[in-house]
Amino acid sequence: MAGSRFNGSEDFVSNSSAVVPNDLSAFWMPFTANRQFKKAPRMFVAAKDMHYTTADGRQVLDGTAGLWCVNAGHARPKIVEAIAKQAAELDYAPAFQMGHPKAFELANRIVDIAPKGLDHVLFTNSGSESVETALKVALAYHRVKGDGARSRLIGRERGYHGVNFGGISVGGIVTNRKMFGTLLTGVDHMPHTHNLAKNAFSKGLPEHGVDLADELERIVTLHDASTIAAVIVEPVAGSTGVLIPPAGYLKRLREITKKHGILLIFDEVITGFGRLGTPFGADYFGVTPDIMVTAKGLTNGVIPMGAVLVSSEIHDAFMDGPEHVIEFFHGYTYSGNPVASAAGLATLETYKDEDLLTRGAALAPVWQDALHSLKGEPHVIDIRNIGLVGAIELEPIAGSPTKRAFSAFLKCFEDGYLIRTTGDIIAMSPPLIISESQIGELIDGVRSALRSIA
Repeated sequence: MAGSRFNGSEDFVSNSSAVVPNDLSAFWMPFTANRQFKKAPRMFVAAKDMHYTTADGRQVLDGTAGLWCVNAGHARPKIVEAIAKQAAELDYAPAFQMGHPKAFELANRIVDIAPKGLDHVLFTNSGSESVETALKVALAYHRVKGDGARSRLIGRERGYHGVNFGGISVGGIVTNRKMFGTLLTGVDHMPHTHNLAKNAFSKGLPEHGVDLADELERIVTLHDASTIAAVIVEPVAGSTGVLIPPAGYLKRLREITKKHGILLIFDEVITGFGRLGTPFGADYFGVTPDIMVTAKGLTNGVIPMGAVLVSSEIHDAFMDGPEHVIEFFHGYTYSGNPVASAAGLATLETYKDEDLLTRGAALAPVWQDALHSLKGEPHVIDIRNIGLVGAIELEPIAGSPTKRAFSAFLKCFEDGYLIRTTGDIIAMSPPLIISESQIGELIDGVRSALRSIA
């Protein structure tokens, strides 16, 4: 098949002696321009700490923590050792009507670092599954409370909540929704908070836009609170291009949801586990939701795993009726998988040993100054930052949206830097172990790319 093979790449061998495949046609890659990639593949074959190794032996500085998930850096010894030991000792145990110690231990350790009041954990295998679980918990909670009319779900424009049907229904990214029919019924969306005219080049929380939270009151008036089960938002909208909430916005949402008896769900798949310089985004903003969705950094991206945290009020509402009856008909074959649980425990230990859940707070001013030094570079129309997350928004090429940022992505990779793009926005979220000098190196790499592209 044309474009499906390397040109001579079958001769490439990585440092780990893994032969690079010479036929790329079978794998339909996710969220990828498959034809472009397979004509000029970008292959990683090894990783350590802050760097990837490519098939041709180059080192690439990881500016995205893999895919927002490798918070502690790559190939961390404690995590690697825990996975190998667990696989040899107990590789799998069923999660239905059976258990194994590490799943319970991990749930306890998560609760220990979670905002006060989020005391119970359901395990999943990804952020998408965590979102689906959270939405089902919200709907079921109202039903067991005798309030089954509360079936509406409220998301936000430009929100990203994974790729399953519930997640794309409450999500608000058009390209993720448009091909999949009517999706879930009874879903509405609040407006996003991005305002270039008033908030461009804000450092940290934007000043303007707290009033946008009051759009939830309009939706409540339209549908009546008695029909609304939950509101789900990302504390910081990551995948759409790092949209940072205006000061006071999330607190206002919390006030409105409490006023109307609506559950508030935080999707912390990206903001969880140290990304903002606090254990969770809820800590950073001083707002505790009723349900919190996590994944990614829970296992440092090494083994797929997610966790949904719920309040005791929600959990206890299900704990009624005969003790032999299943309280909540939901779960996965791999919920609390032993190897994933071991990886999660070792990840949390690594975070604790190196103070990684709070290290971002100390680095945030350095990160902010470096990012905003790109103001005035070619094509840059906005820069946004919070914790160790940043975005550079570029002026699109007329008639060719996304092309300019993608060109910057390719140039950065060529020069040894991994960034992520969404539309014409460059997004970065490096591992929390990044040094100040590496921050400078990464930003200089982006600067060079911006100066070289059309």
